[in-house]
Amino acid sequence: MTVKTLSELLECNCIAGHGGLERPVTGGYIGDFLSWVMGRAEENSAWITVMGNINAVAVALLADVSCIILCDSAPLDEDARLRAEENDIPVLTSSQTAFALALSLGRALGRC
Repeated sequence: MTVKTLSELLECNCIAGHGGLERPVTGGYIGDFLSWVMGRAEENSAWITVMGNINAVAVALLADVSCIILCDSAPLDEDARLRAEENDIPVLTSSQTAFALALSLGRALGRC
């Protein structure tokens, strides 16, 4: 599935990186400790986090994830938004918890 399809299924809003909405999503990862995510998130994963800063966008690029999903209505700062736009990293936002989003992601990918 694509980031766009996932965004619709999870009822998320895309707030940055609209150029990357056709990227495939093949898995997911939840984490807020950036170096941990960098070493463990798999390529084309949807990364669920509360980290909405420029460092999170850098980690998303290094880990080659499909998108960042900010859970619990976590904010995205302006520097991060600009960097996500420049690099076509979709940043989605949701009021749902990381747990609820992970369950929905798992169902959408046929893993739950």
